[in-house]
Amino acid sequence: MKDATPQTVRSDPVRLAQYEAPNWLVEDVHLTFRLHPTATRVTSRIRFRPNPDSADRGFRLDGEDLKLLSASIDGRAVEPRIDAEGLSVDAPNDAFIWECEVEIDPKANTRLEGLYMSKGMYCTQCEAEGFRRITFYPDRPDVMAPFTVRIESDQPVMLSNGNPTASGDGWAEWHDPWPKPAYLFALVAGELRATSTTHRTSEGRDATLNVWVRPGDEDRTGYALDALKRSMEWDERVYGRAYDLEVFNLVAVDDFNMGAMENKGLNIFNSKYVLASPETATDRDYELIEGIVAHEYFHNWTGNRITCRDWFQLCLKEGLTVFRDKQFSGDVRGHAVKRIDDVLMLRARQFREDAGPLAHPVRPEEYVEINNFYTATVYEKGAEVIGMLRTLAGPEAYDRALTLYFDRHDGDAATIEDFFACFQEVTGNALTGFERWWSQAGTPRVTAVTHWSGDVLTLTLRQSTPATPGQPQKGPVWIPLATGVLSPDGKEVAPTQVLTLKTSEATFRLEGGIWRPSDGPAADPLPASVEPAPILSLNRGFSAPVILDRKVTDAERLILLAHDTDPFNRWEAGRQVAKEQLLRALDGGALDPAWFDALGRLVSDDSLEPAFRALALGLPSEDDIAQSLHDAGRTPDPARIHAIREDVLQGLAEAQAPLFRALVDALVTHGPYSPDAEAAGRRALRLRALDMLSRLDGGDAAAEVFATADNMTESLSALAILIRRGTGEAESGTFFTRWYDDPNTLDKWFSTVIGNAAPDEAVAVARRLTALPEFDPKTPNRFRSAVGALSANTAAFHHASGEGYRFLADWLIVLDPINPQTAARMTTAFETWRRYDGDRQGMMTDQLRRILATGPSRDVTEIATRLLGDAA
Repeated sequence: MKDATPQTVRSDPVRLAQYEAPNWLVEDVHLTFRLHPTATRVTSRIRFRPNPDSADRGFRLDGEDLKLLSASIDGRAVEPRIDAEGLSVDAPNDAFIWECEVEIDPKANTRLEGLYMSKGMYCTQCEAEGFRRITFYPDRPDVMAPFTVRIESDQPVMLSNGNPTASGDGWAEWHDPWPKPAYLFALVAGELRATSTTHRTSEGRDATLNVWVRPGDEDRTGYALDALKRSMEWDERVYGRAYDLEVFNLVAVDDFNMGAMENKGLNIFNSKYVLASPETATDRDYELIEGIVAHEYFHNWTGNRITCRDWFQLCLKEGLTVFRDKQFSGDVRGHAVKRIDDVLMLRARQFREDAGPLAHPVRPEEYVEINNFYTATVYEKGAEVIGMLRTLAGPEAYDRALTLYFDRHDGDAATIEDFFACFQEVTGNALTGFERWWSQAGTPRVTAVTHWSGDVLTLTLRQSTPATPGQPQKGPVWIPLATGVLSPDGKEVAPTQVLTLKTSEATFRLEGGIWRPSDGPAADPLPASVEPAPILSLNRGFSAPVILDRKVTDAERLILLAHDTDPFNRWEAGRQVAKEQLLRALDGGALDPAWFDALGRLVSDDSLEPAFRALALGLPSEDDIAQSLHDAGRTPDPARIHAIREDVLQGLAEAQAPLFRALVDALVTHGPYSPDAEAAGRRALRLRALDMLSRLDGGDAAAEVFATADNMTESLSALAILIRRGTGEAESGTFFTRWYDDPNTLDKWFSTVIGNAAPDEAVAVARRLTALPEFDPKTPNRFRSAVGALSANTAAFHHASGEGYRFLADWLIVLDPINPQTAARMTTAFETWRRYDGDRQGMMTDQLRRILATGPSRDVTEIATRLLGDAA
């Protein structure tokens, strides 16, 4: 039959308000794959029945880049009407069986959506709309069915969802009894080896756990397999959720657009988040493997057993699952350090998104390209919203609400309203106003004003959320602020209490150590000379994802840095002092020696976790400083920010030189490498100190660490330090020679060399490295490691010459026809263009217009157009 000839491709937005139930539901799906690199045949046999919730009986199936060979309804051949996005055909009014055969070309599928090939291995990626590139189907989350799959191939290993039911020479069959949407379908076939173990669930079932990798990589699978087993045990213990199939397969794939995918019973992973050995993986790699394995497994219930009704509910499955994986990682690695890490990422990615032209609600109202929906706002802010619900409800009510959600909606395609209703029912509280966290874009700003009368502390809180694209007006949201109080000598004088700001303004009074609502607004703060006032520790644990606006002196922050019992706010106080020092230095002011002394005392305090001390030693990033200047109505100069930040680090290194030398010597690791949190924290602190020491010895100690390191964490960190000092050329060559044939490790080399290059040299370095035969833009990991590293090198990307902008645009134009999903995500590097001076603004918008002039994909067009906004 005729091919699907491209015609008009959808450009109008898909809107939440226009949701309609599917006309037809699917009772079961039978698929047969006859795999071939360039001509795979897919035969589908699908039983449809009319949806009683829909009066429309029109029959349409989604499909892209499919060669239709035959089609029939109840055994009678039909001639569908085919367009660029699917087909339609006249169908009976009652239940019927649809059969068709299509041909697809996995080898030519560089988009890595649907069925494609990765270095000879067949694999799939169907979220969000990849299944329509496999066969014609109602490719939407609210159409769910059990799948039976037969794979015919000369590949030795053939995997799909569910349980294996039969196999023979050149074929294998799988059956998934749990109804699922098409986006959770998966297939893998190739030359693979498994590392295996078993897990007995809390319900008494035995499940075989396999991690599948290419031959030769088996010795790097142990940590992922152990993380999987621990995740299963944790989910049983904490959430009461047990695994529900006979086998759980996890497969490592080199070419993958995402980090991993939670397909039911067959998780497909980017190999960088599976393979680990001390020689090739850093401490951060181990941490990410552990967290991502947990995340994808936890989706078995929050995403698979209960999926989302439509893609506007993406934050339901992702925000909830991200929150769950953060809980797990906190239990494993320590909640204090984990929380600081999470907030650093939230501020760097999601706050920036909220402050720019790509701002959107956690649950947006519309989209053009669904692949652009996978954002920090949906994932990270979505998780923060779940965390606030838990804070407001309390741990016990949260557990009951989740149990109710699991029991009530098992097997459903659910909505945010379904989830929220469980909390309303369990708490007996309508929580009116909280729901705006899902519907409003932007980061709320909370202004805090205190008044001390000698025995009563009064706190007035006011909230506002800036206008964002399409949302000029905002309503108040519920903001839970965990609050503590310290005396001027650093003693805790009131227990932590959650103050919930539900309206635009509210006042609370601390009387007898207890906070109570007060109807009257606070007066202006009394002068500090009246008497020593208590010191407020506000938003402990970052209980709400807001920006605090409160006048706090450096002296007060130094007291919090030294004495606050909340680890997050202790770290936050130090970070704010550091930011004030940097901003002061940018204005030509002198650094305060008291800050150097306070930081030195904290970093040398052996009673604190080394990982916490390492985080305390880190200065705000150049991007963070630029955003702070922009927020204050000033225009940041990236080159000056870079230079001043380096000067401040130099001053700190000189002021605390003996401490840093002592830490480098004292924290040497003895014995075999371990990726556990304690050992990783010791290495993190030692390597922070090594970076400081390198500013005094020209990199001699770092060169010695590089030469003697027995693990990738120290080797790569030492290399980065040497490159920043301008002395790492020999070590860079040594690293490349050793690891050029190991893809994941070579990715680290690309990102380290480019990401740490001097601002005046980085673009030239990036151009030289992307000209190497080892650079392949078709491999997402390699593209991100090189081109993405230049974008993340703030001073280099924003170099006054504009060459950083041109470099990125040049490569996005190359990549877009190959892989539009990855190209679109990397186009967001231009999202901060409005921060900067007119020349930089002009150069960035010129590059965005140049990209649009090439007639790019829908993915890139949407992002570039939104970035330009009214400047288009």
